[in-house]
Amino acid sequence: MNPPNGSADSQRSRQPPSEAAKASRALTHTLFRIFILVVLGSFFVFQLDISYLWLTALLTAAGLALGIMVLVRAVKYRESRLVLSGAIAGLLVSTVMVVVILASAAFFNQFRDYQECTRSALTQQGASECRTQLEKSLPAQLR
Repeated sequence: MNPPNGSADSQRSRQPPSEAAKASRALTHTLFRIFILVVLGSFFVFQLDISYLWLTALLTAAGLALGIMVLVRAVKYRESRLVLSGAIAGLLVSTVMVVVILASAAFFNQFRDYQECTRSALTQQGASECRTQLEKSLPAQLR
């Protein structure tokens, strides 16, 4: 059964959002933008050089913290589905980055040698030799 047109519920739902609600929404969207930039930053810093693994780890940790904050705010304040799905996707990417960082830290010397080798490789054959050298330097269980 539909409520009468003059009910208090329908009047409350049609009122414009308060200044506090607008400020809260603006803060959530700002945190979401920063979160996306931090997640992308951690991915691209990792691509630059293995020497910046510490910066990648720092950005990934910041991304996880921001992602959790955005996710909580999105659920608590019923933000748009775009913010909610973006927060979830960003947290998944950050989780994958944690695994990649741990693997890179465990085999730091091998990956550093591989990067140096590929930078000096001028041909496909040289790059292939670098991959072969990396495979030989990793433990047998990971080959």
